[in-house]
Amino acid sequence: MALTTSNSRENENVMDKPEETKKKRATPIRTRGGPEAVDVHVGSRVRQRRTMLGMSQEKLGEALGLTFQQVQKYERGANRIGASRLHHISEVLDVPINYFFEDISPTFTRKRGKTGLAEAQAEYDHDPMAKRETLELVRSYYKITDPKVRRRVFELTKQLGKSFADS
Repeated sequence: MALTTSNSRENENVMDKPEETKKKRATPIRTRGGPEAVDVHVGSRVRQRRTMLGMSQEKLGEALGLTFQQVQKYERGANRIGASRLHHISEVLDVPINYFFEDISPTFTRKRGKTGLAEAQAEYDHDPMAKRETLELVRSYYKITDPKVRRRVFELTKQLGKSFADS
């Protein structure tokens, strides 16, 4: 079977075209060497909700049929959470799926790769609600059953915060 002249010329023309006229490939969304910023954010929200409920990684893993190491990877954003797994996690943690995407920075969706990850980590580090200490404080606060005592603790905490902010 012989090639026709027109086919040979078309193949030659494609090979002779400069690089900029060739079809460009889409750049991958996920970069090598690190998780996406969105994955880190979703994982941190899983951790935040789990901690707020006083649930260990081991207990969450058992409920999901996973090891606690896998839960750790999800919470760090090292492993992406698939749609069905996220749905199951939302049921176990008793929150809607959109909970995991709340408060997400618009820069996470505009910038991809390691830059976005650095921004995600910086935002996470500055968010007091993402800290374990804050979550434990809130949980302990709501364990106070007497509303009058709880209100006084609240007022005391506010005054202490103001006095330290002024100095």
